[in-house]
Amino acid sequence: MAEVLDIAVRLIVIVAAFLVLPLIVGQMEHKAMAHMQSRLGPMYAGGFHGWAQLIADGVKFAQKEDVIPAAADRRVFAIAPAVALVPYLVVMVVIPVGPGLVGADLDAGLFFVLAVMGIGVLGSIMAGWASANKYSVLGGMRAAAQLMSYELPLVLAASSVAMAAGTLSLEGIAEQWRWWWLPWQAIGAVVFFVAGLAELRRPPFDMPIADSEIIMGPMTEYTGIRFALFMLAEYAGIVVLSALTAVLFLGGWQGPILPGPVWTLIKIFVLAFVVIWVRVSFPRLREDQLQKLAWIGLVPLALLQLALTGVVRVLLA
Repeated sequence: MAEVLDIAVRLIVIVAAFLVLPLIVGQMEHKAMAHMQSRLGPMYAGGFHGWAQLIADGVKFAQKEDVIPAAADRRVFAIAPAVALVPYLVVMVVIPVGPGLVGADLDAGLFFVLAVMGIGVLGSIMAGWASANKYSVLGGMRAAAQLMSYELPLVLAASSVAMAAGTLSLEGIAEQWRWWWLPWQAIGAVVFFVAGLAELRRPPFDMPIADSEIIMGPMTEYTGIRFALFMLAEYAGIVVLSALTAVLFLGGWQGPILPGPVWTLIKIFVLAFVVIWVRVSFPRLREDQLQKLAWIGLVPLALLQLALTGVVRVLLA
């Protein structure tokens, strides 16, 4: 009975975090972009510092009509938002926020996370194909090409830190982390974070959406709650990417004075702010620039980091 209760409590906490943290990141993005770009709307909605902007967006999505194009594949069209969203909930089960504070500590946790995160992109591909819209299909094809290009440097960078720790367990990697890993794994951290941004299709890697070219890419035909689920998936992806970067490359819960889970949350929100900052600061890449960055830039850097990790491990042994 105690074991069942423990599992139930862990699941409730994970679901609550999955529902709350992406909304906090969304509100943070509203506020940060409002300050950086002098947007008046998000600063005034509801009175005090625009506190009601996120609520207003939720009400707007809930009131919109749920429209499905006549020529669409209705079944695939309907489940695509869930396919985009649910993998991030599954990934959060194995991300630790403190010693022993994890839904499930898998021995191959890193392998599990990388495998499941790749499924989320399938939601955009399914949405593009099922919408019976040329712009949507083009956006889905771009999403597929982007996944194939940036999955390799993402996996290579994660493999480097796993090699350094000698384990695939996320909790084990965080426990093995030392401060001098910061310069040692710095290249891998940058490659992992940039590749993760590209897989999330966040600016400046948002070519699959590119509203000035293909309207909203795979999401062009979506309205109301289904469109909101895609937005929630994007913010959930930011939380997951920030949490993985914090656990793998920044020591997770390790830090002075404050409790471990507090340090984990601080690192997650700092990295989430960096994601927002990058969106505001850099223009969208062209498709050829995006592919060159992956194959000519990130893949060689990830291989360099793997070689450096191997050399240091041999010397330390």
